[in-house]
Amino acid sequence: MKNTSQHSFHIPVLGLSYSIDTPIKVAPFGISSVISIMDDELIESMRSYHCSQNDLEFTHINKKEEDYRTKRITNYLNIVKQIIDSQVGKIKKMPFVEGNSLWQYFELLPQESALSKLFHQMLKENDTAKKEKLQNELRESVTAGDIDVNIMAKVDKQNYTKEGVSLPDEYSDALSALRGFAKSNLTSSVIFSAGYNPRLYNYAENFEDFFPDENNYLKKKIILKVSDYRSALIQGKILAKKGLWVSEFRIESGLNCGGHVFATDGILMGPILEEFKQNRHKLYQELLILCNENLQTSNKNIFIKNPIQKITAQGGIGTADEHAYLLSYYQLDSIGWGSPFLLVPEATNVDEITLNQLSTASKEDYYLSNASPLGVLFNNFRKSTAEIQRKERIAKGRAGSPCYKKLLSNNTEFTEKPICTASRQYIDLKTKQINSLDISDEQKQIQITNVEERDCLCEGLSASALIKTKMPLSHKLSAVTICPGPNLAYFSGIFSLKDMISHIYGLKNINNKIERPHVFINELELYIKYLQKQVQAYGESINEKQQKYFTKFKQNLQVGIDYYKKMVENFSNVQYNTLQLSKLEVQLSNI
Repeated sequence: MKNTSQHSFHIPVLGLSYSIDTPIKVAPFGISSVISIMDDELIESMRSYHCSQNDLEFTHINKKEEDYRTKRITNYLNIVKQIIDSQVGKIKKMPFVEGNSLWQYFELLPQESALSKLFHQMLKENDTAKKEKLQNELRESVTAGDIDVNIMAKVDKQNYTKEGVSLPDEYSDALSALRGFAKSNLTSSVIFSAGYNPRLYNYAENFEDFFPDENNYLKKKIILKVSDYRSALIQGKILAKKGLWVSEFRIESGLNCGGHVFATDGILMGPILEEFKQNRHKLYQELLILCNENLQTSNKNIFIKNPIQKITAQGGIGTADEHAYLLSYYQLDSIGWGSPFLLVPEATNVDEITLNQLSTASKEDYYLSNASPLGVLFNNFRKSTAEIQRKERIAKGRAGSPCYKKLLSNNTEFTEKPICTASRQYIDLKTKQINSLDISDEQKQIQITNVEERDCLCEGLSASALIKTKMPLSHKLSAVTICPGPNLAYFSGIFSLKDMISHIYGLKNINNKIERPHVFINELELYIKYLQKQVQAYGESINEKQQKYFTKFKQNLQVGIDYYKKMVENFSNVQYNTLQLSKLEVQLSNI
C-alpha cells in the first residue's frame, strides 16, 4: 500500500490558473501536480496556447455546442497528456549529457531513492558495456509524474439555456467537470476538495474508469482532500458504499494553507496526523470491505489484490527537516508543497508584476480575508493588482465586479436566479438594504465595508496565466488575485525548479532570514489568533450555543498543545520546544 512515486512531494492545485499547465512543466521530471478544471474559458485559452506552442491542430469549441464545457475540459486534458508523452519519449532518447532533461530527471530525485543511487553508480562506472547497460536501465525507468485534476465540490453552479430554462443536473459546473475528466485519456486522479457534494459523488458511479477492471486496475482514481480523520471516514464510507475506492486521503491544514481555508474546531495538524497513523490500517480494512460488498452486489469486479491507498499531507510545510520528519514519523506517502512553487516560474504561471511583489513581500502582506463570494475565509495578498482594483472601484462608487463567468453565483437573497455576492448587482442591492436598516451610521458602514471586501475570484485567479502566456485577457480584465498561504512569508526571491527541489530534499536552504517556527507551531499560532478574533467579533452578544462552540474549540487546542509537549518529551528529533508551546498556551488561557 506504499507510494510508488519517485518523489516524496507533489504540487497541489494552485488557484484557477497558477497550476493550469504545471504538469507540462514538471511531469516529464516525474513530479506529480494538479490542474484546476473549474474554469472552462481559461482551459480553452490554454489549449489554444499549447497547441500553437507544439504545432498541434486546434479547433475552437464554441459555447453554442452542446456540452461545450465538458468537451473543452476533455480536449485540454488530452492535449496535456499528448504533450507530456511526447516530452518523456524525447527524454528517453537523449544521451546522458550534464544539463539536458535526461540528466536533470535523475539529478532532481531524492538522493536516497534507488534510481538516484543507480544514476550515481552509472556515473562512476568505467566499464563501457556496463555503463551502457546502466544507462539503458535508467532510460527505461523514466516515467511521467501524475496529471491530477481538482474539483471544488461546492463550486457547482446550476446552468441554464439561453431562454433561462434550468439544464439537467449533469450540466452543472462540478458534474460537467467530472465528466470532462472521466472522458479524457488520462490515467490519473480527481481530487474532490472543499466539502461534500452528494450529487457529485453520486455522479461518479456513472463512469466505469472509477471501478476496478478484471485486472484490479483503476484507470481513474479518487482523492479526497480532508481536514481530519472523521471527515475521511465519513466521506470514505459514502464512496465505498457506491463501490468507489478512495486512493488517497490528502490532509490539509485548516488554516495554514493557500486559497480558501476551512478551519477545524481547533483540532491541530499533529493530532490529526497521529490519528491517521494509528487508525490507517483500520480505515483501510473498513473501506475495503464496504467497497467490495457493493462491487459484488452491483456485479462489478471486486478488488482481489489490495488497492493502494495513500495518506498525504499539505499546508505550511517549509523546510527539509519538516518534510523528512512528517514523512518518517507519520508514515506519509507524500508531502504537498504549494505556495513556495509560486516563486518558481519554471513550474507555475505567475505574471511578472505579481511575481516581483511576492518575491519581496513582508509577513504582513499575507492575510485572511472575506474576499471569497463563497462566504469562506480566503488567504489573500495585500499588494495584488486585484486588491488595488477592488479599492479603486469602491472609490468610484462602483463596488463589485461585472461578473461575467458566474462560477460562484449561488446567492438568491434578492433574485430568483442565483447571483454572485462579489457582483456589482449584489453589492448594490445589499448596500441599499443595509442603508434602509434602523441602525447607526457607524454600524451601517461596518456592514457595507464587509460586503465590499468580496472580490471577483473567477477573473482574478485566471488572469495571471493569460498575462504570462500573452493570451487574450478574459473580458479585458487584467487584475490578478493570488492566494498564497501564510507560509510564503518565509520565502523571498525567485527560484529555479532545481533550487526549490534541492530545498525540499535538504541540499540547500532558500528560506529567508525571518525567524521561522516549526510548521506545527505556526499553525497553532494561527488558530489561537483565529479564535481570539472570533470571540472578539461576538463580544458580549455571544449566546449559549456559540459559547459551547468556543469552549470546545479552546479545549481541542489545549489537547493539541498537550500532544506537542508529549512529543517533545518522547522524541529527540522534534523541531520545536516547550518554551514556544508555553507562550502560546498562556495566550490561549487568556481568551
